[in-house]
Amino acid sequence: MLDVGGGPGVYAEWLAGLGYAVHVVDPVPLHVEQAASLPGVTAALGDARALTEDEASYDVVLALGPLYHLIDRVDRVRAWREFGRVVVPGGLVAAAVISRFAGLNDGLRKDLIRDPSFAAVVDADLSDGKHRNDLDVPDRFTTAYFHHPDELAGEVADAGLSLYGVLAVECTAWLVGTLPLLLDDPVRRELLLSWLRRIEAEPTLLGASSHLLVLASR
Repeated sequence: MLDVGGGPGVYAEWLAGLGYAVHVVDPVPLHVEQAASLPGVTAALGDARALTEDEASYDVVLALGPLYHLIDRVDRVRAWREFGRVVVPGGLVAAAVISRFAGLNDGLRKDLIRDPSFAAVVDADLSDGKHRNDLDVPDRFTTAYFHHPDELAGEVADAGLSLYGVLAVECTAWLVGTLPLLLDDPVRRELLLSWLRRIEAEPTLLGASSHLLVLASR
């Protein structure tokens, strides 16, 4: 597995523990050092838009973060092409994106929407997907791109890949105030997950999820 933008190796460590061979590529030297120290994990500096890995050299490519940080569409499509280049034919590319409506939903949930500066950021989110933290407010999310669910198929197609589907990661559960309680209780957690599996691919609910998982193939 190739974990693009894998950071310090949170996912890589778990996957290596399951027996997978995982290589992390990240643009941050400290993250590379941290990931490389994990058992069964290798790591190197790299850019999602210009991977140095050989063509068709990985069975699975994970990109659970880099697309957030590519504000321009041309860069995101370039990254998608690279994911497709290094995965084997028929192999899986799994990429995470942030929903266009995540800022609004989070603002409503935390009662932040009354803050004019926060409202201005959300207004920009909804207009063009470009979430800005130009003031570097420490408790707010960094500058990023928030995808509309309907634009994902186009990015994948323009990169020459086939789309398997788009799934909601949290679905509507992250808007529930009792979510920590549900996750901490094994019985409640399994019940929650069983229901979320029923609606994770429902197109009319995708935008309500904070994150979306895009599954594609070469």
